[in-house]
Amino acid sequence: MNRIKEVLKEKGIKQTWLAEKLGKSYNMVNGYVQNRQQPRLEVLNEIAHILDVDVRELIMPTKDND
Repeated sequence: MNRIKEVLKEKGIKQTWLAEKLGKSYNMVNGYVQNRQQPRLEVLNEIAHILDVDVRELIMPTKDND
């Protein structure tokens, strides 16, 4: 499970914007966001870079979810 959806919400960023920055389709990014599929590690690192977060923030549960 990843936290891409939560990080996008925290930053006020739309999935369409992320898809454009990644060069991926909206459907692919939506699959990541909805946890229907998991991005490869390289893609997860790229998402973290684009969102300006540590990659661990995309995969670690928040303190509220512990």
